[in-house]
Amino acid sequence: MTEVYLGRPTNSSLTSSNFRLSLITVTDSVSILQQHGIQPSAQRVAVADYVLQTIEHPSADLVWNRVKARVPYISRATVYNTLNLFVEKGLLRALTLAEDSVVFDPNVERHHHLVDDETGMIHDVPWDKVQVCNIEALKGFEIHDYQVVMHGVRKGTRRKA
Repeated sequence: MTEVYLGRPTNSSLTSSNFRLSLITVTDSVSILQQHGIQPSAQRVAVADYVLQTIEHPSADLVWNRVKARVPYISRATVYNTLNLFVEKGLLRALTLAEDSVVFDPNVERHHHLVDDETGMIHDVPWDKVQVCNIEALKGFEIHDYQVVMHGVRKGTRRKA
């Protein structure tokens, strides 16, 4: 796999979650919302335009700030409600990767995450690059899904104390 960061591919097994959607248009956003059973209001389309194109895994506040720059009249409550609707309809996944912090991921396919502790950037890790063993040892549970969240820094960088 190739990681795409700011439009430049690098060799890595990490991926940016929505590079595949980076050329999305407003018409595409409307169509995507309709395909997911969502009435495409102007506010919902504005949120979709951002969350389906970003390479970030944004928090609700970040989405609000980014969308508000283009649509100044949009309220924080509208953004929060829209994100929750997108999660409910399967357009986004809500992820709790750190305590008291929820981010949204437009890649709804099975995958894992790596958090760069130096930059805070969250990278998608393909499902088949991580193996979890001994799940059958969890007696009394039928595991239907799991997610591995790794933390690290790029080799050669040092964390500041």
